Amino acid sequence: MAIDMSPKKHSMPTQDPLVRAHNFKEVALGYSEQIAMAEAKRCLDCKNPQCVTGCPVQINIPAFIKEVANGDFEKAYQIITESSSLPAICGRVCPQESQCEGKCIRGKMPVRENAKIIGMSEPVGIGRLERFVADYHRLHAEQRPVEIKKNGHKVAIVGSGPSGLTCAGDLAKKGYDVTIYEALHLAGGVLSYGIPEFRLPKDIVQSEIEGLKELGVKVETDVVIGQTLTIDELLDDYGYEAIFVGSGAGLPKFMGIPGENAKGVYSANEFLTRINLMKAYLDDSETPIEHPKRVAVVGGGNVAMDACRSALRLGAEKVYCVYRRSMAELPARREEVEHAEEEGVDFKLLNNPIEIIEDRDGTAKSNPNYGTVKAIKCIKMELGEPDASGRRRPVPVPDSEFILDVDCVIMALGTSPNPLIKNTTPGIEVNSHGCLVVNEQTNETTKAHVYAGGDAVTGAATVILAMGAGKKAAKAIDEYITSK
Repeated sequence: MAIDMSPKKHSMPTQDPLVRAHNFKEVALGYSEQIAMAEAKRCLDCKNPQCVTGCPVQINIPAFIKEVANGDFEKAYQIITESSSLPAICGRVCPQESQCEGKCIRGKMPVRENAKIIGMSEPVGIGRLERFVADYHRLHAEQRPVEIKKNGHKVAIVGSGPSGLTCAGDLAKKGYDVTIYEALHLAGGVLSYGIPEFRLPKDIVQSEIEGLKELGVKVETDVVIGQTLTIDELLDDYGYEAIFVGSGAGLPKFMGIPGENAKGVYSANEFLTRINLMKAYLDDSETPIEHPKRVAVVGGGNVAMDACRSALRLGAEKVYCVYRRSMAELPARREEVEHAEEEGVDFKLLNNPIEIIEDRDGTAKSNPNYGTVKAIKCIKMELGEPDASGRRRPVPVPDSEFILDVDCVIMALGTSPNPLIKNTTPGIEVNSHGCLVVNEQTNETTKAHVYAGGDAVTGAATVILAMGAGKKAAKAIDEYITSK
């Protein structure tokens, strides 16, 4: 195979920004067969590939890319799914730039012009190729019954997010009788309620879940572990030999500033759940949501970008992203930031809210304690010395307060695990952040035969890191049960 030495990866076709800012259709349109094969030929087929070391689930990246270059897309899919149960999802939402693509040797090669180095080559578009392969399989592959010999052992999974789905898939392939218990009415966890349709279409999520069902995985929805059933009941009364807890981190954080209880203040969790899970943007939706005109989203992560861009799609005329550090420290994926900028989000960097100003005239009679959002008062910040995270600490600039006229404020400040499982499960321990404490080698919790992973352990993190935890726990569960 001839290697294409083009320094830049092939561009991802996307909807026009002025069009997509007003609809919830997927922004990125995906590679064609021709573009995918051309991009795959940029791979150097390294003898010591670093991309695999950057992948939390250890996909054999060079092998699948070689098959894409050869035009055997189905074989490429089979290689990916030896390691990953959710390739169509990972190809869309994983931060490849800091993982597999961040390790890609191609991305570390200098670009020369007249013998002078003028820049660095871009890495191979691994995530884009993974997405292409998964989509090609879904659209073209012949569905065949999956036959797996059962081994007679039962495992329960709490939560149907990426860690739970991965753990379930790996165990099902080994013959375990696996049941997932999901608190909401639709499986998928954060993939269904947290990530907007324009980044991750929900039919893609459900298609991946159907693939797990074909392996024999059962999914029970509307079951809240810790309320409907307890961990101990699953172990003692239902006959499960091990349990994996992948219940996520759905408890939102707030700033504690004046006015935060006003009507029109949302956590990003609530705002996005109403939109993504309950389809509040549809005309016939039964889920109420504000359709604000001027919005301030507080925070700078991927969830903040999702909230900003969703507010635009609900019809907002102006959306501010208020973040207390500079663009260099903004934690969101660069691609998501660029898309937000293209769509018209106004980044108010080095600013921090100190008060939400309420209008009480229209609400005083119905509820004298709370008004509606009228504006948000912010203060300008400057960066001082690095803090514990390694980022420069933002420091308020005296007498720099200013007002932004808004009718909605969305707090995208991160989340922590719901304490329900901790409060109802004797013997299970959490750390100071409310995250489950686990053995780093096996992901077993302090309660015997109960394992955990994903955001319930790490706090809010990435889909692929959650999948890696689910994979590690599945291996440990299998070793424990087979050793009995």
